[in-house]
Amino acid sequence: MGDDAVVDAGWDWVAAKGLRVASGLVSEPSQTTPTGVVGLIVNPRSGSDVRRVIASAATSTLEDKISIVRRLALGAAQVAPVTWKVLHEPHEIMRRAVETRPEISYDRLDLELVFTEEDTVNAAAALKHAGADIVVVLGGDGTNRAAAKGWIDLPVLPLSTGTNNAFPYHWEPTVAGVVLGLVAGGVVTVDEITTQAKVVHITAVAGTPGYVEPGGPDDLALIDAVAVDDRFVGSLDLFDPDTMQLAVLTRADPAAIGFSSVGGLVVPVTEHDDHGLLIRFEPPASASQTVVAPTAPGHHTAIGYTECRPLPFGETVEVDGPVLLAVDGERKLRLKEGDKVTMHVDRDGPRVVDVAKAMQLAVERKVFVES
Repeated sequence: MGDDAVVDAGWDWVAAKGLRVASGLVSEPSQTTPTGVVGLIVNPRSGSDVRRVIASAATSTLEDKISIVRRLALGAAQVAPVTWKVLHEPHEIMRRAVETRPEISYDRLDLELVFTEEDTVNAAAALKHAGADIVVVLGGDGTNRAAAKGWIDLPVLPLSTGTNNAFPYHWEPTVAGVVLGLVAGGVVTVDEITTQAKVVHITAVAGTPGYVEPGGPDDLALIDAVAVDDRFVGSLDLFDPDTMQLAVLTRADPAAIGFSSVGGLVVPVTEHDDHGLLIRFEPPASASQTVVAPTAPGHHTAIGYTECRPLPFGETVEVDGPVLLAVDGERKLRLKEGDKVTMHVDRDGPRVVDVAKAMQLAVERKVFVES
């Protein structure tokens, strides 16, 4: 086949997909047929809690999120016709983002809101049922964790608008939107632009209350699960080094903040390493080893520890009550005396989009070049 024939064949495919891209040489498309559906999950409250007062965390306003969603939608529309599916929430972020762009279509998920993280859990499950090609999540570690609870291996482009942001990343939403369009339009596939994330699985031992099904999988963390001797579930106060007992991490990044940085400054673990990290803490005053780490934005503290080592996939760590479990920076469950859970790390979590790789593949496939 000559070059002209290749170009014609490539353009026929692009035209059949309805893609708004330049004509030119296009490599053979994937056999996977996209639905053209992009899911959107926005946590309106992310980046706005009390940690702006007790630490120096940045603020993400409602107007910021509307602007991000607008740029995502415009970026996607530049590449392919996209049907957005969004959770209906009181602030109507999607409507306000695209109300002046009638060519951008979206449908609301028909879900009853309870105004807890369960809204995100249910939205992710509904997007899976709706056949979404990809989901963009605006929030922090906690929002992405909730989405993963609803769809454990969801294909996700996580944009950071929260407080604990070891899992989501920062990309210009216009470019991120183009990647969403590339996936929805079938120019690139989820399999070739994603890496499956690691997850901390938390499982109740039979007889432990507070879970739906003791003995089965119960909860998860995308970055860290920590046992602390704190008083209040749901508290957003900074963690006290004197009350911290142990942590299981999927990654430990010396350039991050939070528990990821605590481990990362001792034994770094990347998202690509096929193991997690176990840290056993001790009060700094009596510990033989301490590390000074940025545990919150603008806040460093000395953390004492007795053990910090790689945790192989599948190796279980037992946690006995009384203790409070915090997952991805949020205190979630109190174990009473006699309660027990196990924790282990595996690579079976969300499929996280590599924006740069997606754009590079699009360049190689001559998506943006006219000839």
